[in-house]
Amino acid sequence: MRKLIIGTRGSKLALWQSNYIKSLIEEKHKDIRVELKIIKTQGDKILDTPLAKIGGKGLFVKEIENALLDGSADIAVHSMKDVPMELPEGLTLFATPKREEPNDAFLSVKYNNIRELPKGAVVGTSSLRRKLQLLKLRSDLTIKDLRGNVDTRINKMLNGEFDAIILAKAGLKRLQLTEYIKETISISDILPAVCQGTIGIELRGDDKATQEIVSFINDDITMIRTKCERAFLKKLQGGCQVPIAGFSTIEENKIHLKALLSSLDGKKHLFEEGDDTIENAENLGEKIAEKILNNGGKEILKEVYS
Repeated sequence: MRKLIIGTRGSKLALWQSNYIKSLIEEKHKDIRVELKIIKTQGDKILDTPLAKIGGKGLFVKEIENALLDGSADIAVHSMKDVPMELPEGLTLFATPKREEPNDAFLSVKYNNIRELPKGAVVGTSSLRRKLQLLKLRSDLTIKDLRGNVDTRINKMLNGEFDAIILAKAGLKRLQLTEYIKETISISDILPAVCQGTIGIELRGDDKATQEIVSFINDDITMIRTKCERAFLKKLQGGCQVPIAGFSTIEENKIHLKALLSSLDGKKHLFEEGDDTIENAENLGEKIAEKILNNGGKEILKEVYS
């Protein structure tokens, strides 16, 4: 019996995602036993600082990618929104199962939606992208940083530290923690993070045997959307320090992308959208990024990275 090792973070959501992939593989391949190797990443160790200040995306994947490279893990299962644009040499993003609902969710004990919040209400989020779009909707709110795993964040709200919190709906659905969701935030109010709701399987580019085993998991539509959104992000050189949003949809043979870059002070929100054929998905991502860069985006990025 062949053994396959999945490298994963130890958070409840990461374990749910890895166990989900494990169950798919074991169901399909009766001769394979899948084991989880739990790896503590830098992002799991630093819980009291906003991600934007400690280096962003790579914090949740570097140690897991090292396990792939040294052969102590065969595949890595990630939340795609945590994966940096540049993968280490020798690794490839190989498969994505069907995407979960990508919207953000509004959670509260006392209030039913963003518009119902009283002036000065305290809202928790660790994301610059959410914070700036929220303030665009309601400049009278007080936004405070909220780190920690999903349970920790919800408990802080239940303990009265926050009047409401904003989390990705996908993770709440996967962990069956939807009872506190009062509103699924519309895409027109808060545009999601690039690849929000998408699980990615990363592995070694030369490991053909493992690629063959997991290829059945890939959902073509999700992969096309992933490539489009990541091409957009890559062109903008976007990390966690930059308030970037991007969301694609596919209808028939057309892919449509809505994208946003905000300035750190929230005074500028550069929005672009467009469509193309699915064969040109990555081109579309780059084209929309180019428009944003030429429309004031270069100045915003310069300011962020200065």
